[in-house]
Amino acid sequence: MKSNIITIMKKEFARFFKDRRMVLTTILMPGLLIYVMYSFMGQGMSALYAPDEELVPKVYAVNLPQEFAQMEQLPVEFVTDVEAETAKKLLQEEADCHLVAVFAENFSQEVEEYEASSGEPAPVVELYYKSTSTDSSAAFETMKELLNGYETSLVNKFDVNSGAGPYDLATEQDMAGTMFSVMLPLLMMIFLFSGCMSIAPESIAGEKERGTIATLLVTPMKRSHLALGKIISLSVIGLLSGLSSFIGTMLSLPKLMGGMEGVSASVYQLGDYLLLLAVILSTSLLLIALISIISAFAKNIKEATSWVTPLMIVVIVISITSMIGSMQAKTLPMYLIPLYNSVQCMNKIFSFEPNLAAVLLTAAANIVYTGLCVGILTKMFNNERVVFSR
Repeated sequence: MKSNIITIMKKEFARFFKDRRMVLTTILMPGLLIYVMYSFMGQGMSALYAPDEELVPKVYAVNLPQEFAQMEQLPVEFVTDVEAETAKKLLQEEADCHLVAVFAENFSQEVEEYEASSGEPAPVVELYYKSTSTDSSAAFETMKELLNGYETSLVNKFDVNSGAGPYDLATEQDMAGTMFSVMLPLLMMIFLFSGCMSIAPESIAGEKERGTIATLLVTPMKRSHLALGKIISLSVIGLLSGLSSFIGTMLSLPKLMGGMEGVSASVYQLGDYLLLLAVILSTSLLLIALISIISAFAKNIKEATSWVTPLMIVVIVISITSMIGSMQAKTLPMYLIPLYNSVQCMNKIFSFEPNLAAVLLTAAANIVYTGLCVGILTKMFNNERVVFSR
C-alpha cells in the first residue's frame, strides 16, 4: 500500500515540478503578484486620500473676525457676499478655491454677548467645502480645528487629554488582531482554493482527457491507493501555493493599510503560526479532495473548471462569516462544520484567541472528511462509466 501511494505521489510531483512554467505560475507567481498588487494599491490609496503637502489652500472668507485675520495655517482672502458666491462656484469646479468661510457681520460681538442659558441659537459659522477633494477636506478640517480651539478658549474650564499620556490603550497586538482577523481568513481561503483549483482538474480531469488514467487503472494497484496518492500529492502542491500567497499578503498588508501604525505581523508567535499551519494543511487536504471528486465527474479540464466555480462561491460565502460577529462559532461542536470550522479557527488565531481544542477538532474533522472523500473518489475510479466518460 505504502509503495503504491508513494509511486503515485512521485508521479504527480514529477509531473508538476518538472514543468517550470507550472511551478512559476502556481507557487511563485501568486505571492509575488499579490505583494506587488497590494503594495501598489496601498500607495495608490494613500495618494488618493492624502492632501498635497506642498499646496497652500486657497480660502475665501466673508466678514472674517480680527482674531482670525493673521492665521498662519490658512492664508485667507477677504471677499464680499457677492464674491463668495463666485468662490463657491470655483470650489465646485475645484478651480483655485478650497474653502469658503462665511461669518456673521458682527460675529465677534455676537459671540461675546451670547449666553448659552438664554436658549437662543448660537452664532453660526458656515464653512463650504467639497468632500470629494482631499485638499478641500484638509482645509475644512484645519479651519474647523481653529474655530473649535477659539471656542474652547472662550470658556476654558477644563482640558481633555492634555497630559503626557498615552491615552489610547489599544496595543500593537490589538491593532493587528482587529485588522488581520477580519481580512486574512477570507484571503487565505481564496488563496488555498485557487491553488488547489489550479492543479486538481489538471491531474484528474486532464488525465481523463488525455486517456492516461486508463493506464494507471489497469496496473495491479488498489483504486484507493491511487485516490489517496493523488490527494496527498496535490494537497502538498496546493499548500505550497497557499503559503506563497499567504507570505505575499503578510508582507504587503502594512502597505495596503497605508502604513497605519500598529499594523504588523511581527506580533504573532511561533505557536500561532503552527496552529495556523495545522488548519491550512487540513483545509488544503479537504479542498483538494472536494475538487478531485468534481474533476472526476468532468470529461475534460474546461468542464471541471466550470463545475468547480459553484464550490468557490460557497467557500467565499462561508469565509465572510469571519467578518460577522453573530455568525462566529460559539460552541465546540460548530467546529465540525467543514470549511466553516477552518475560517473560524483562522479568525480566532488572528484575533489572539486561539482555542487549541477547536484547532485539533477542526484538523481531525477535516482529515475525516478527506477520508470520506477518498472513499467516494475510490468508488468513482471503480466505476468505468465515470472513468472513461470523455
